[in-house]
Order: sequence, then C-alpha cells, then structure tokens
Amino acid sequence: MGVLKKFEQRLEGLVNGTFAKVFKSEVQPVEIAGALQRECDNNATIWNRERTVVPNDFIVELSPPDFERLSPYSGQLGDELSGMVRDYAKQQRYTFMGPIKVHLEKADDLDTGLYRVRSRTLASSTSQAGPGPAGPAPAGPAPARPQGGQGGYGYPPAAAPPMPAAPPPGGGRGSAPARPQGGAGPLPGAQTRRWIEINGQRHQISRPTLVLGRSTEADVRIDDPGVSRRHCEIRTGTPSTIQDLGSTNGIVVDGQHTTRATLRDGSRIVVGSTTIIYRQAEG
Repeated sequence: MGVLKKFEQRLEGLVNGTFAKVFKSEVQPVEIAGALQRECDNNATIWNRERTVVPNDFIVELSPPDFERLSPYSGQLGDELSGMVRDYAKQQRYTFMGPIKVHLEKADDLDTGLYRVRSRTLASSTSQAGPGPAGPAPAGPAPARPQGGQGGYGYPPAAAPPMPAAPPPGGGRGSAPARPQGGAGPLPGAQTRRWIEINGQRHQISRPTLVLGRSTEADVRIDDPGVSRRHCEIRTGTPSTIQDLGSTNGIVVDGQHTTRATLRDGSRIVVGSTTIIYRQAEG
C-alpha cells in the first residue's frame, strides 16, 4: 500500500471523524502530503553512495480561511504529516539532518483552497557529523528559495556540514544516477519519457504539444462538463509547461490558479472536476 494511501486511512479515523468535517475546504490533507513528498524529491542532495539528504523542517502556508479552519488541529495534523514524510523517506532511502517538523502558517496573499510549501534542512545537535537515518529523530508550486540565507528556508542548509566537492562515482541511492548541478535538466544522452494519468489511465506524450479538452478533436478527450472543448495544452521541453487555451473555468496547477505553469514530475493539474497527474522519467 502506498504511503499517501496509508496517510489517508490514518487521518480518516482521527478525532471521531472531525477531520472529515474540517477538510470540506478545497485544501485536502493528501494534497499537502503529496506536496511534501515533492519538496523532498526536488531538494534531495546526494552526499555519497549511501546518503541522500532531504529537508526536515517544513512550512505549509494556507489562505486565511483555510488556516482558521485547520489551526485548531495543527498539532495533530503536523504529527501525521511528519509521520508520512518519515515513511516516504524510508521508502526512498532518504536521510535527515534532524527531527522532522511540519508547521502551518497563514498567508494573506493566498485564496481559499491554495497553499504553498517551503522547506529547509535543520541539523540537530547530535547530527553535526553527518546526516542520520530516516527513522524517528511532514498547489501550488513552491516559491523561489533564498540562496544561503542564515536560518532561512532554502539551501544550503543553515546548520549542515559543508558539502563534498563532488559525489563519489555511482551517484546516490541504489543505482540511480547523480542529479545534474541544480537538480534540473536531463542527464547527458538520456531520453525523457512523459505521460499523464487521468482516473488511473495513462496517456503517453509523444509529440511537442498535447491538447486536452472535451472536444473529440482534442488529443486527450476529457468527458467533464466543466472542461472546455479545447481547454489547455501541454508543451514538452526543458522544462515542460502547460498553457490555458482560453477555457471557461481555467486551470489549477499544484494548488495555484494560473494560465501558464511549469510542470514537474508529480504535478497535479485540475480542469473542471478532473485531476490530471503529469509524469516524466529519464530513460
């Protein structure tokens, strides 16, 4: 069973169903959990063959209405999200510099149903010698991260030991190749496979553009009354992007209403009442 599914099942039984009533807003716990997973993936730093370090301190920014609704349960929700991050890190063989913490904060610039995730790596007093295991010691696109700010959310870690000049041959976890500098862009000679998932069905992206809509002329037809005939278009590249084509109801990418957005592996696109998952992989 996947980490997110286990998280949902644990949450359903909390506080005699209180969370089911609280989360009637657009922001769902599993969306936040998925965003935390992506935050780990996008900020994974390879130390050596056995150690890939990910953030352990997270801020989830919510709109004022969502924050007021969820803040009474922030402690318990934070614990559940932290446990989810720990489980995911164990599955991916990630390690942490210190204890995992997830905090909720209010952001006045966000509308109801939208959120942002920020993260940083904080070293505990017992982990100065190096990263520890992923055991006990948790949409929108994450905002640009400040570089090198002392104690700020971003990289390099404020309290982490200096990074080695270069990772040893063989890269990081298992047989996975080392990420290019900056964590973006394909490896030399690698071919990127792209696809989308809609209601459990996979649609390969084998052309420079892919039109999604309700029309039978769309490349991928979505039978949803909230979807326009030519709703949006995915454009492959480095990076891939999605563009609204003047639809009636617009698009939401990773929790953020937008007309154009950059896509990354795991991005969640909402058109009408349909959720689309964008996927890409090297090889």
